[in-house]
Amino acid sequence: MKPEKVCNELSSLIGVDDAAKMLGIFIAFTLAWFKGSSSSEKHVFETEVRRLLETVPKAHSLKDLKNEPVIRAYRDFYWRIGIDPTKTRPASEALVRRVLKGSFPRINVVVDAGNIASVETLVSIGLYDLGRAVPPFKITLSMGGEVFRPIGGKPETLPPSIPIFIDSRGTVMHVYPHRDSTDTMIRDDTREVLIVAAGVPNVPVDLVRKAAVRVAELLAKAGWSWCGSTCVAPSSFCT
Repeated sequence: MKPEKVCNELSSLIGVDDAAKMLGIFIAFTLAWFKGSSSSEKHVFETEVRRLLETVPKAHSLKDLKNEPVIRAYRDFYWRIGIDPTKTRPASEALVRRVLKGSFPRINVVVDAGNIASVETLVSIGLYDLGRAVPPFKITLSMGGEVFRPIGGKPETLPPSIPIFIDSRGTVMHVYPHRDSTDTMIRDDTREVLIVAAGVPNVPVDLVRKAAVRVAELLAKAGWSWCGSTCVAPSSFCT
């Protein structure tokens, strides 16, 4: 399906089921796509990265970062779903800590855009290769027994009641809101991307939407197109 057509049906692309809603999970999402011959230039965001390395230490410190309200919200959510955030830090917190130590990971255009937006907003962001996934998508709780293939790790069999993001085949694309799968990970040849900003209780909806938009706008700077709108689920509100 052409991305432009998917944009016209964006509100129905991702659902959040009742069990996930009970945990306070919500998302903002949109699509981006690339029609050129190469999307793997690693230095297109040099200005943004330099700015982060200069400004983030003025706004945050390693000592106080965990008490920043958005980071605290993700940490509280981790505790609620059985993850110790002192051992497994929220993705946005981990990125900001790297910047505070003077480095920024450079992977490829898409991942770099997501990481920049995450550092700027403190919102955790997931990016998925639409060429390797089959819509529609759903955030739900695991039944137990699902296989998850994490980036950088061995396949795992999930226990029940874990928040997961799945496609229509049941492929576990993400363990919410912190672990992505090799099945739908971004590669240098990725041309169609689903951008998902992960919301949890006490993170403002407008901030989560801003994070998704920021990723898309950064990709536009690198020659990508995007829907020009974002949707929030489970409300299905788009703008």
